[in-house]
Amino acid sequence: MLVLGIESSCDETAAALVRDGVDIRSSVVASQVAVHHPYGGVVPELASRQHIRAIVPVVNQAIAEAAVEMEDIDAVAVTQGPGLVGSLLVGFSFAKSYAFARNIPWIGVNHLEGHIHSVFLTENPPEFPFVALLVSGGHTNIYHVTSPTRAELMGQTRDDAAGEAYDKVAKMLGLGYPGGSVIDDLAAEGDAESIIFPRPYLDKNYYDFSFSGIKTAVNRHIQLHPATGHAEQADVAAAFQAAVVDVLVHKIIHAAVDKKCRHLAVVGGVAANAGLRKAVNQECAVHDIASHIPDIQLCGDNAAMIAAAGYHHLKQGRRSDLADDVYSRMKH
Repeated sequence: MLVLGIESSCDETAAALVRDGVDIRSSVVASQVAVHHPYGGVVPELASRQHIRAIVPVVNQAIAEAAVEMEDIDAVAVTQGPGLVGSLLVGFSFAKSYAFARNIPWIGVNHLEGHIHSVFLTENPPEFPFVALLVSGGHTNIYHVTSPTRAELMGQTRDDAAGEAYDKVAKMLGLGYPGGSVIDDLAAEGDAESIIFPRPYLDKNYYDFSFSGIKTAVNRHIQLHPATGHAEQADVAAAFQAAVVDVLVHKIIHAAVDKKCRHLAVVGGVAANAGLRKAVNQECAVHDIASHIPDIQLCGDNAAMIAAAGYHHLKQGRRSDLADDVYSRMKH
């Protein structure tokens, strides 16, 4: 089954063609970073307008790069939520119209489920059951995944997501938006032990997160010790990243041991973080757990993961209805 995937939950307009949930024939992502950079974050109204401009060219490019005809597409999978409502509506409305005009099945997909499926688009996918850490700008969750369409939420952030904390710390340091990659690169040059920021474990035996406290601690440190030079900024970045990574790695390893899973996945935009990838792989080796982290281009928002997740629902006979609508908040 050749599935056209469409993703527009935030500030990337994406389309992809994926066969049978694993074979990426094409994947196109139009980024809006340049549009939102001057504002230090995503402006929802601007994001919606950019999606409207980009959706048709992006879909056409995905079809062209896959070297297929429109008639070869068997179904459509599209992000239904969570996300920015205005952004979601652009992709969702397009998918409805496309499927209706072609008279082919279509399915609305949970964006977070899509991220989990990004690991199945790699050469070494995990075996069921496994635990997954989904860490991005909007979400920090741990799941126990038992099948292609079933994942139990084990824990989530109670306030800021880890990626959101990265962006806010980058803004405090005057590094611009988006902050994740900038902090990651800068942290490699700093001394993580020069500053000790708190590790917000909450309860080490459970899986919820809280990153607002560490964000406040960084802000307080900068107020008392202004990070005006490159070396000082690098030390703050390194210490901040070390604190966040310690918590993320502890929680996901603990979840894997608790659930007796021999496979562990890390997905979402922050999964591209070099410090996190290294720490996860090291701890997994210590605990004899197989680690699975998608290729960098599959960590951020993309439509291939949406097509992959949608394929399994379509295969089980599920279909969306023209009366269906998008949703902004998380559904599990």
